[in-house]
Amino acid sequence: MPTETGRGERTGLVVAGGHSTRFGEEDKAVAELAGTPMVRRVVDRIGPVVDDLVVNCREEQVPAIRDALEGGPDASFAVDPIPDRGPMAGIMTGLRETATEYALVVACDMPFVDPALVDHLFGRATGCEAAVPRLDDQWFQTTQAVYRAGPMAAACERALERDERRIVEPLLELDYVVVDEDEVREYAALETFENVNTREEFEAVLERLEES
Repeated sequence: MPTETGRGERTGLVVAGGHSTRFGEEDKAVAELAGTPMVRRVVDRIGPVVDDLVVNCREEQVPAIRDALEGGPDASFAVDPIPDRGPMAGIMTGLRETATEYALVVACDMPFVDPALVDHLFGRATGCEAAVPRLDDQWFQTTQAVYRAGPMAAACERALERDERRIVEPLLELDYVVVDEDEVREYAALETFENVNTREEFEAVLERLEES
């Protein structure tokens, strides 16, 4: 349950609008991982620690993702008005559809996202504009982070106008806190950040899930 940021103040934004070019012809968002579509795994894991759920995707993805989410937590869609502008544009679109002050941004291909860490990130973001994990004092985990929706959406728009594509660019405009690796490990294993980009990675994750 939410701790410092109360009920009614948290959105989980799942970014699913990519073309999965490294994954093959299938949309990885709805690829079944041990019987459960990947996007559904993400939604099910974050659902208990957020109040609203938004899925960002392209228009043509909506029917398949809606089917994948059937019977689970209620989610609304934030459809990219201009497709194929990259994940930063998807984040901007999703955050603009967010009704709460703070939102978790998580990629649809992170099936091990840990709700305990998500809950902690919301608490850490209170009073600033973002709480972002960083591993090895180097790599920001921008697609498993909590942002103040308004400032981050505006920063994404400015970055896109500059033709920037890296999600770290709008982050650097914000008043953010870093959640370092030691702090992350207090709440979650580092597999929380594992993402599935290729069929080989998908098969490896599937094997682990079937063995567990």
